[in-house]
Amino acid sequence: MKVFRLDELEAERAANEGAYLQFLREQNMSVGLYALDAGDQDPQKPHNQDEVYFVVSGRAAVTVGLETTQVARGSVIYVPAGVAHKFHHITEDLRVLVVFSPPES
Repeated sequence: MKVFRLDELEAERAANEGAYLQFLREQNMSVGLYALDAGDQDPQKPHNQDEVYFVVSGRAAVTVGLETTQVARGSVIYVPAGVAHKFHHITEDLRVLVVFSPPES
């Protein structure tokens, strides 16, 4: 078993001065914490893996392909591999758990 605490992950991510912290990598998936502060621009490019985002906190819009919706704490977003996607109009600091399958390369 592996157990993680969001507050500890957030502290580690902040200490590393990056928006993304991968904290679990297994044969079939990887998991990370992604952080964008209010007003930030999301620099993501399409990934080669399917992704699931779980919004832990914050508010923003997300565009996946040609579809846009508002997201907030508790939202779950699926992004197929290769599809363009970005968070934008971030009005509250956004903290998102990201699951990649297969693992992010």
